[in-house]
Amino acid sequence: MSRIIARKDPGVFRTQAIEVKASSEVLCYTPVGNPLSFAQMQALREPVEIDDPDNFELIAANLGVSVDLSLNWQGRQFRVLIRQKRADQGDSVLKLISGYVPAHELRVPLLPVMTELAEELLIECSHGWLQGSYLETWLPTPYAPLLSRCKRYSYKLTPRQCGTRPILCRELHLVERPRAYLHLPTNSLQLVYAMQLELPEKCTDLTLLHADERLEQSTGELVVEMDYQKPEIFLAEICDGKATGELFSLIRGELQPRRPKNRFFSEAMAAQQGWVVDARRCDWDEGLQRL
Repeated sequence: MSRIIARKDPGVFRTQAIEVKASSEVLCYTPVGNPLSFAQMQALREPVEIDDPDNFELIAANLGVSVDLSLNWQGRQFRVLIRQKRADQGDSVLKLISGYVPAHELRVPLLPVMTELAEELLIECSHGWLQGSYLETWLPTPYAPLLSRCKRYSYKLTPRQCGTRPILCRELHLVERPRAYLHLPTNSLQLVYAMQLELPEKCTDLTLLHADERLEQSTGELVVEMDYQKPEIFLAEICDGKATGELFSLIRGELQPRRPKNRFFSEAMAAQQGWVVDARRCDWDEGLQRL
């Protein structure tokens, strides 16, 4: 049974459109225009076309961030994925932890990455819920005091280099070197940060859960829920640098096999040409090659 752990007012969210200038060597983005509500942003997320995937200029609807998260657990390597049901496209996909970037953080996109991880990745042990840190900075605890924090253990995040070409916000280099792609079907610019998740070795009863949002029609609020029966965190095993096709949930320290129906990946695992991804989703076998 699901449990509501937070309620949000979607009307608070504001972002801006993004001017994107890309060349074969570098991509630069700049927030432009007036603040946009969530509905106004969604209205701009319409398909676009470009002639050259390495050289273009356009106004993108929004900036999004994702986390390519790796995990070593008991000597085995995994990629951390979540499942998203997409009502507008009538499917569900396995995807990276992702989110939209609000207007006040467009110039520092690493901050919303930390927020998304803290909000979506829930890690529980018998002593409570683990707080995370990135390098020397603690992540927020958005569901405290409802979910009591574990004082004995925590998890750590460290960066891995993902992209090879520089990304700039105006004149500011993003030193973490995320991978960037323009998603043509939604006219959105996505930054993908690669990170390593380190869980405490002495804590052997860990459970990984996903906190998901849905719009409650009766109140107009965004309801955040978690469900022990549907953890929705999928660990895709990597062996000798290749995905095996096996998926697991981590429940009370045990890896439990999972076989979701109609398996697809989001566009983040699809082929990228230059700075561009034009697929709405990615077939299972194709996506496994890029995990």
